[in-house]
Amino acid sequence: MTPSQNMPANPKKIRQLKLAGVAFVFMYFMFGGIGHFVFTPFFVNIVPPYIVWAHAVVYISGVFEILGALGLCIPALRRLAGWGLFALTLAVTPANIHMLLNSELYPDFPPAVLVLRLVIQVGLLWLIWWSTKPTKQLS
Repeated sequence: MTPSQNMPANPKKIRQLKLAGVAFVFMYFMFGGIGHFVFTPFFVNIVPPYIVWAHAVVYISGVFEILGALGLCIPALRRLAGWGLFALTLAVTPANIHMLLNSELYPDFPPAVLVLRLVIQVGLLWLIWWSTKPTKQLS
């Protein structure tokens, strides 16, 4: 075992890291949610064609991103907000996959960036899960 494996985790440090994770997730979804209303044509454009009512879907997902971000600010709701944002992130994955599979429709985004976006999305899912997980379940 390495020395770091022998030492117990510092609960204060873990709480600080989790709070930083929650802050990042908050900003990601708050700004992203607002973006659904400010840059609506962009978001409508990336909705896969098999999803009906693209404008409504963009507005609804924007509202839920903002509500989820706000929920993170209330400790009693943080876990529920985390699950909601986790599910929402999975729900918008088809748009990211659509962009990658139809990259010629999005010439401003190189295919490597679209692949990286999906990789980052996996990291975001982990961060949502970990940072909103009750501290007592960290061990």
